[in-house]
Amino acid sequence: MELGPALRTTGAVGEFLDQEVPDAVVHRLLDTARFAPNGGNRQAWRVIVVKSPDLKRGMRDIYLPGWYEYLAQVEAGLTPWGVFSDRRAEGRAVVDAPRIAAAAAVGPGGFPEHFDQVPVMLVLLADLARLTTVDRDVGGYTMVGGASIYPFAWSVLLAARAEGLAGVMTTMVLRDSDAVRKLLGVPEQLAVAAVLALGLPVRQPTRLRRDPVGDFATVDRYDGSPLEAE
Repeated sequence: MELGPALRTTGAVGEFLDQEVPDAVVHRLLDTARFAPNGGNRQAWRVIVVKSPDLKRGMRDIYLPGWYEYLAQVEAGLTPWGVFSDRRAEGRAVVDAPRIAAAAAVGPGGFPEHFDQVPVMLVLLADLARLTTVDRDVGGYTMVGGASIYPFAWSVLLAARAEGLAGVMTTMVLRDSDAVRKLLGVPEQLAVAAVLALGLPVRQPTRLRRDPVGDFATVDRYDGSPLEAE
């Protein structure tokens, strides 16, 4: 499909048909995504294609505790693990996580509860020995390293869209990245960056809801006038 429509319709999809995606297709997605922009062309991404049912279940079990804590914080009106969130309020909120988990256990479950059943599970790693992180010593919240990794993830999702697939990137397992590292034998110098879940979607998005340009783009200063088309 054309690039413009692909960019406007590649949303986060976590509901898939029970249909296998051939390795040849997965290889094709990665072969396209490897041309993603990245600092110094260091290509610091690494990908583990998780196919073992036991390992997939292990990834689900790592995912779920963080997910229920996330939901508990949302219920409390918080931005989960936000940089400026009230840590004491977070602590009070996550006490409800077991209640949410128990309620989910008796229901049909959604994407998180069936995380082990996604047709394609790609664990995205970042080789810290290859990343240039210019904000390493600045202090505060660091973001630069991800700029050389997450464009690759987005390219995988776009490549999947072009193949008629869909997917979602999740970082929830990073709440216990040490468990992921142990489960999948990840060396110390590599960081777990995300997991990409892909498959044939039950429904392919055709229209996404996003804020208009004037809500986030200003001229010259943060408090400048909104950017208008004309």
